Amino acid sequence: MTPEVQVGNHQSSVSLPMAWLTRLEREGSRAAERILAAHLAEAGAPLEGLEEVEVALVDDEASERVHRDFMGIDGATDVITFEHGEIVIGVEVAQAQAAEYGEPLERELFRYLVHGLLHLAGHEDESDDDRERMEAVQEALVRELWGSAE
Repeated sequence: MTPEVQVGNHQSSVSLPMAWLTRLEREGSRAAERILAAHLAEAGAPLEGLEEVEVALVDDEASERVHRDFMGIDGATDVITFEHGEIVIGVEVAQAQAAEYGEPLERELFRYLVHGLLHLAGHEDESDDDRERMEAVQEALVRELWGSAE
């Protein structure tokens, strides 16, 4: 079973066209399908049993609140993933990172969505080695499903 990805825009700080949300849902569902089909998920990882993954696009204030309340860390962040199938993406953080790296914002948001899906698939990024492995899989999926920077 491949979960359906649902994206909700819960912020008004950055204007996001509806077409972007639709594309993020479509490509996010494809990414989840690809992760499962390519056996990129750890056995028993949450992604395998989810019917739906909810993605909440939030502003810095909400991102900081979630980061502090659930991880005990102050400050807004890029993405936080919950095992029950929710991914919280900080849109203002994504916008800043996209500008810093010369990436389109929509592609950066997709990168964070893939990152969250990989966490749901059992990937970790606490150690340098784990982070390097996870980022390699992440970037391969972004290139495969989204293409080069647009």
